[in-house]
Amino acid sequence: MTDALHADPSRHRGHEQQAIDRLWDFGDPAASEERFRAAATDEAHSAHERAVMATQLARAIGIQHRDDEALAVLDELEAAEREGETSEEAAEVVARVALERGRIAAASEHGDEAVPYFTKAVREAALSGSTFLVLDALHMLALNDTGHEEEWAAEGFDILDGVRDPRLKRWGVALHNNLGWTKHDRGDAAAALHHFEKAVEAADQYGTAGQQHVARWSVGRALRSLGRTDDALELQRELARARPDDTYVQAEIEALTTTTTEAEPTIEP
Repeated sequence: MTDALHADPSRHRGHEQQAIDRLWDFGDPAASEERFRAAATDEAHSAHERAVMATQLARAIGIQHRDDEALAVLDELEAAEREGETSEEAAEVVARVALERGRIAAASEHGDEAVPYFTKAVREAALSGSTFLVLDALHMLALNDTGHEEEWAAEGFDILDGVRDPRLKRWGVALHNNLGWTKHDRGDAAAALHHFEKAVEAADQYGTAGQQHVARWSVGRALRSLGRTDDALELQRELARARPDDTYVQAEIEALTTTTTEAEPTIEP
């Protein structure tokens, strides 16, 4: 493992990520695509800032399963020369391009190609000084590098122990949730519950309302696997009151209130 090359948390460019966060709506990637397309061509931004926005444009396109178009955006970025870009900024763009290539590969039939992209992203993100991107790449490795999930997650946890930035701390939600699903899928529901509960703690402190909801759903799912059906049902009914149209919650309630259930619902981590 890389030990994440000890990226310096103090060099996380928070304002840049805040700008990205404002433009993203993962529930509406088409609208996000239009916002990032405009930002990527806005001459008010520096060449480096436009390149960063273009990586997110590629991500929005990729989420819509237009892989060839997304890859073309990334190809153009790699071929471009950006005047005035520092070596650290150049490494950041390389890291972001590698991340998006890896995400496209992971979501396609070429999933085995994703891990090299994510390992490259860790290395380049560390060189750029972006702890945020290091954590992003580590969490993707923990999702996709079969057999090494716990090692990558552990690197992420080690970094989180040394940072105070709330936006960086939010990565604890994804790292714990994803590791919880790895444990659950391997039949260790008790260990899964531990990580899902840690995800709830991180979500309540640093996460979004959506992350708080999903983290609690995952706790309920682990409780069902452990046979604690009363606790699981109470939790899912509480979630249903907050979001009555959530089909995953309704599926869990149905599973918990019927004597036999053929299929076990899952939710994206």
